[in-house]
Amino acid sequence: MLTLADAQTIVAHAVAHAREKKFQPLAVAVLDARGVLKAFGAEDGTSLKRAEIATGKAFGALSLGMGSRAIAKAAADRPAFVAAVTHAVGGSLIPVPGGVLIRDGQGGIIGAVGISGDNSDNDEAAALAGVAATTLKADPGA
Repeated sequence: MLTLADAQTIVAHAVAHAREKKFQPLAVAVLDARGVLKAFGAEDGTSLKRAEIATGKAFGALSLGMGSRAIAKAAADRPAFVAAVTHAVGGSLIPVPGGVLIRDGQGGIIGAVGISGDNSDNDEAAALAGVAATTLKADPGA
């Protein structure tokens, strides 16, 4: 189970990583395995709708059981499929890197983190840093 403490740690460390690397202001959404928001943070200066984009990256990863980097590849290889899935999940799927699955020690999916605010590779790097601050494992879908 994804605990509130772990979710808050992911948010705090993702933001700390972003500040260290001088990324643009980020929005960080951590969802549990059911897709329910567990923790969220938006830095001062994030642009409009970054929360929805961050949540869409995490929700898409949970919906397809793969990190959003893999979803981006699927969108390039099979655009009709990803468009159909996006419709099926109510439009809440952002097929670019920055949505990372969170796995427990046995490899089970217990949640996802989605980040938006900088370029997609930097968003993903911040997500990986956030999860690395816990005992959990990150799965970006490489």
